Amino acid sequence: MSFPTRGVWGAVAPYLEKEALAAFFVGVSSGFPYAMIGATLTTRLAQDGIDKATVTAFTLAFLVYNLKVFWAWVVDGVRLPVIGRMGQRVSWMLLSGILVIASVVNLALIDPQSSLTATIIAAVLVGIAGATFDIVIDAYRIETLRPDQLGTGSGMSQYGWRIGAAGAGALALVVAARYGWSAGYLACAAFALPAMLTALIMGEPARRTVTIAKKGVADVWQSIAGPFREFLGRHGAWLVLAFILVHKIGDTLANLTFRLLFDDLGFTNDEIALYDVGLGFWAYMIGIFLGGILYTKLGLKRSVMIALILMAVSNVSFAGLAVVGHSNWAMAGAIGFENFASGYGGVVVVAYFSALCDLRFTAAQYALISAGASVVGRLLTGTTAGGLIEGIGYVNFYLLTTLLALPGIALFWWMMRTGLVDEAMGSAGREN
Repeated sequence: MSFPTRGVWGAVAPYLEKEALAAFFVGVSSGFPYAMIGATLTTRLAQDGIDKATVTAFTLAFLVYNLKVFWAWVVDGVRLPVIGRMGQRVSWMLLSGILVIASVVNLALIDPQSSLTATIIAAVLVGIAGATFDIVIDAYRIETLRPDQLGTGSGMSQYGWRIGAAGAGALALVVAARYGWSAGYLACAAFALPAMLTALIMGEPARRTVTIAKKGVADVWQSIAGPFREFLGRHGAWLVLAFILVHKIGDTLANLTFRLLFDDLGFTNDEIALYDVGLGFWAYMIGIFLGGILYTKLGLKRSVMIALILMAVSNVSFAGLAVVGHSNWAMAGAIGFENFASGYGGVVVVAYFSALCDLRFTAAQYALISAGASVVGRLLTGTTAGGLIEGIGYVNFYLLTTLLALPGIALFWWMMRTGLVDEAMGSAGREN
């Protein structure tokens, strides 16, 4: 009887280490700005009668997250006055958290029906603040975790991200149904606090590598170009970058349109909250937990390949939902499978991307990787998704997103066969 107990504890214990718990709490704050300009804003605009093409165009606000690579070097190399004495990561965590709260409050006070332009600007401001928050949070997480903790730490980060995104999304829906969308958004601003408090309690990350202070123009240029030069100078780096760019096109294109499908099928806010947020949350949690375990058991390469296949197939379930129509069982099945695949994939793919970073340039390099991972899908969603749905219908649209996932699967398979996955690894993925 004692052996199974040790086995269960051995699986759970890594999730309770202080580094993993820190990854969880910063993840909570990382997830909520995404929800504010993602599914929540999509629902708000759709219920305000905004047409599909305009609603999907709002996903271009997410492109700010893809541009964060251009100012990530500031987070690595610029010391903030006064609060900078608290540490580079801690001080930037506090500043970016305050900016996120302010931008969400601003979006809360704007009426999309009165001014779409003001709403666009407010959404972009949330994107800028949220992207900066993400830069700090990602760097903090990677520098806090040891290489052997990347799987469980990424899992805990994804747990936190999902709780932050789902919790903020559910809270906004429930409060908006009773007191209006402004109140819903204002209530969600508090989700920035967990990351800020974690940084204050934990202090600077243990693995943080301090670079030489920037003084002249040449030093500033080195702080900007150095992270990219180091990454792209690795053997096979361009192939790795190509994988990063294409692996999630289909998944991103599909995920940012789910709420449009739900609205067209006549699901109510309460049904969306129950299935998309409630059931989806638990399916995601299970996927994350199994992702952390299988990452340890199967290793990085095989676990990532499984994730890519699962995420591709999950889009087919929404084609099935579109065929069936308004069915709670069909919605539950589609959402359950998609969230399980996303949870599992989130752990192993994020762990892989984290391992690619050089600890001297954590913020800038992870910003490059995470931005590249979704830029193509977000660009396509904002410019073509609404028109494609209206032109070919939901069923064909989701089948198309499945086909778009195949190049990423093929590319990673080739990287496995040629050894490029291991050769392109950064110092974050290696023992000191």
